[in-house]
Order: sequence, then structure tokens, then C-alpha cells
Amino acid sequence: MSVSRPITSYSCLAFDCFGTLINWETALYRQLLPLIRRLPTSHPLYNDRSATLKALLKHEGRILVSRPTELYNKVLADAYGDLAAELGLEASDAEKTQFGASIGDWAAFSDTLDALQRLKKHFKLVILSNVDRESFQGTLRGPLGGVVFDAVYTAQDIGSYKPDLRNFQYLIDHCREDLGVEKESIIHTAYSLYHDLVPAKEIGLASAYIERSGEIDTVMGGKLRDFEGKVNFDWHFMTLGDMADAVDAAHDSKE
Repeated sequence: MSVSRPITSYSCLAFDCFGTLINWETALYRQLLPLIRRLPTSHPLYNDRSATLKALLKHEGRILVSRPTELYNKVLADAYGDLAAELGLEASDAEKTQFGASIGDWAAFSDTLDALQRLKKHFKLVILSNVDRESFQGTLRGPLGGVVFDAVYTAQDIGSYKPDLRNFQYLIDHCREDLGVEKESIIHTAYSLYHDLVPAKEIGLASAYIERSGEIDTVMGGKLRDFEGKVNFDWHFMTLGDMADAVDAAHDSKE
């Protein structure tokens, strides 16, 4: 962690959503369980959450690279179908579509809503997400209901998926154009080292790492030891609630 400025000197937080605000891994595994429970109890994935998530992510990652403009709900549906085929299981079109359409129902972490409401007092709040617009609207109506974001930028808007640097340049350009916020005033706040914090460093954004250790398996975000030298976040918090506490304390100390 390398802090060069006080957190109170920034005016905008750009959030990854799924994994940072929404409990992506738990929700995804629950959606996968009916499929996995069709396997024999002796199968390696039958009781292995981390391995199951990694198996799905392998297919998702391949699709994201080969079809960067595909809507995320379709990416997720096809990844589910590919995983089922790999496991020798049948997955109907309706089953795949239902899996891809589940995004808006995924629950937020227990601290998310309170933390966002507190952070909103001090920052503009922006979303930079790999999902599609329709899926994120479901999230806004459901688990993030009541939170007002100043801007929402999705992979569908941009035409590529994180960690592509185009997504982060889009964030920088549109925060300036839409909100009057310069790059130097943005803190990119995320749990995923691979998707968010590595490219944030590459493009020169200040960043905050929300580790979520103990709450999830950190399958999607990666392990910090595997990214040594590739990340250089300015703040490190275990939860978003911890970040909100630190921001409140920093502002209180100024009064």
C-alpha cells in the first residue's frame, strides 16, 4: 500500500460492482448447485466450491476474450452451457437463459448499502462493471435499491471487458465529460486484483483494495501473493464498511 495523498483530497469513487458490492461468488455458486448436484457424489466438483467456480470462470474467460461485445447475461448463459457439456450433463436453453438472467437477484454484501450511503456524503459514486445495462438495472432495483450512483458505465457501453484498459480510459474520459471529475480525483475501488487493480495501476488511477477475505473464496479476484509487483493500491481494507469507517474518521479529524 502506498498512500501519497489523504483520502479526503479525492472526490469520486469508481466501483467494481460484482465481487466488491455484490457477493458474486456466493450467488454464482448457489445458482450452480442444482447442476453440480446432478454429478455423482464421487465427482471432484461435487463438494468443492472453489474448483466449481474456477471451472465456470475458465469458460467465461474464454468467451469474454473471443466475443468482447457479447452481452454479459449471454456470456454467463453460454459459460453455464459449456460447463454442463464439459461435465457430461444436459443443460436446456431455458436453464442456460435462467442462469444468465439471475444477475439482478444476486445479494449484496451485508455492509454494502450502509457503506455506500456513508461514502456518498463525501464522494461522487460511479460504477464500472463488466455486466450489461439490463442486468445492472435489475441490481439497482433489487439489492442496491436506494443507492444513487452519479454514473454507471458497463461493458455494454464500452464494447470491451475489464481488464481491458479501454474500460478504464472510458471511465476517466466520461468522469471528466459527465461529472467534471478529473482522473486525479478518482479512486478505483475493487476486490478483483486481475480485473481492476492491475489495470488501474497500469493506467495511473489511485485505487483501494477491498479484500473481502473470509467472506468469499476470492476465486475471481485472485490472491495478493500472485500479483506481487503488478498492483500498487493506495488503500487496503478488509470490507467496504472498513473503508467507510476510515473515510468518516478522516473527515471528522478535519473538523
